[in-house]
Amino acid sequence: MACSIVTVDRQLTAVVKATVPFPEIPNAQRSARAAVDAALPSLAAGSLGRPLTRFRTPARDALDMEIGTIVGRSFATKGDVVPSDLPAGRAAHFQLKGPFDGMPGAWQTLFDWCQAEKLELAGINWEIYMPWEGVDPAKLETDLYALLA
Repeated sequence: MACSIVTVDRQLTAVVKATVPFPEIPNAQRSARAAVDAALPSLAAGSLGRPLTRFRTPARDALDMEIGTIVGRSFATKGDVVPSDLPAGRAAHFQLKGPFDGMPGAWQTLFDWCQAEKLELAGINWEIYMPWEGVDPAKLETDLYALLA
């Protein structure tokens, strides 16, 4: 799949916010997802969408991240789980097909394409994952978005 520019709608999310050093991202993802999954039944957040990770760039040694899931409506904060959103607007998009270890290369592909197209990035990026439990990693699809300024 090639990179493209898409128009995205605002989507509400339930997330755990964290600043995570790069080597700790996998553990932070697992911990945050467990916290969100545990809180979701009591949040009254409406219908649930796909899991996601939102982060800001540029980043030097750590990413400012929001790890969670898309929800149908806003809700009151519960512990570490807070309401947030994915922004509306124009975004550069790329779809990674395959296992998560391809993520760094996929992001590099998207950012290189944006630079070649002379697109100005807003610094807000996100990944939306298909449900991965019980799925062959080779068949995973992850949508990558970089909001345009």
